Amino acid sequence: MERKGEPHPPGGPVLGIESSCDETAAAILAPDGRILAERVLSQIADHAAFGGVVPEIAARAHLAALDAMVKDALGEAGLGFADLAAIAGTAGPGLIGGLLVGTGYAKGAAIAAGKPYLALNHLEAHALTARLPGLAPVQPGFPYLLLLLSGGHSQCVAVEGVGRYRLLGSTLDDAVGEAFDKSAKLLGLPYPGGPALEALAREGDAAAVALPRPLLHREGCDFSFSGLKTAVVQLVAAEPPGPLARARAADIAASFQAAVTDILGDRLVHALALCPDASAVIIAGGVAANSAIRARLAEVAAKASKPLIAPPLRLCTDNAVMVAWAAQERLRAGQVSGLDAPCKPRWPLDQLTP
Repeated sequence: MERKGEPHPPGGPVLGIESSCDETAAAILAPDGRILAERVLSQIADHAAFGGVVPEIAARAHLAALDAMVKDALGEAGLGFADLAAIAGTAGPGLIGGLLVGTGYAKGAAIAAGKPYLALNHLEAHALTARLPGLAPVQPGFPYLLLLLSGGHSQCVAVEGVGRYRLLGSTLDDAVGEAFDKSAKLLGLPYPGGPALEALAREGDAAAVALPRPLLHREGCDFSFSGLKTAVVQLVAAEPPGPLARARAADIAASFQAAVTDILGDRLVHALALCPDASAVIIAGGVAANSAIRARLAEVAAKASKPLIAPPLRLCTDNAVMVAWAAQERLRAGQVSGLDAPCKPRWPLDQLTP
């Protein structure tokens, strides 16, 4: 249970733990946003043979790595648990096994050190990353517009304050990152598929294949990627048996990426109309690392006279810096969590709004 309106805990560094999917991460942030230490362990090699994340393997990997990573980060920062202001863990959304490992460790450390515990929403951590000092020339003020683009989420959100989120639109079927990964697999590309498809698309002709743009020019800013993915399935099925020729695969990859870019640009236009007082446009999540998508969204934002803020590539994917920063934001608002705070595999961002 979250406790609000209590006296502000003493200022100081915060330990954040991220274990919601296939990255084990720990980071320690000072109240001013300085990164005192950061550790990230990717599990790509553990899951590559299966073509996707295996939840049980992910949970066991988190359990094996987390304690050493936290102690290593504390050592680099020259701190002990007693020096921390609070300890935070990602409590959802995500894979339940990994969430239990990370929050269990965070709660145990908080009990042992007598420190406040914060159960963080993974999506809120992405949403607040843009406010990390030094990330942009000017820290964006509330409200701002967030496009959260990842393997599990495609959302337009008006960020109106810490803990205050208004959902403007979301995917009706597949998330954009899921569409990237599944299309990449159809083209014979290795896991993780999104970066591999982007690299292959640079070799192809984006106008070579006609692909649909679901919901283009429709009112609102919901997304749909299932039809686009199905079109790729049909294209590949129509090819001669055997591996796709690289040139053909590159053309399909480039055409697919162009379709996604058009869809996201159009949805941002509609989102800006729904949130005209936004101080900035923020993109976050793994798909925000795609350079073609960044470029298109920057064009749309510029036409609306809004700055586009995109985290560094390493902070687009899952990381603990964003968790620790969200915890600092929550602490400044006088909000901590009870030790009975549960893990939530599904935890929509707008549920945080009172």
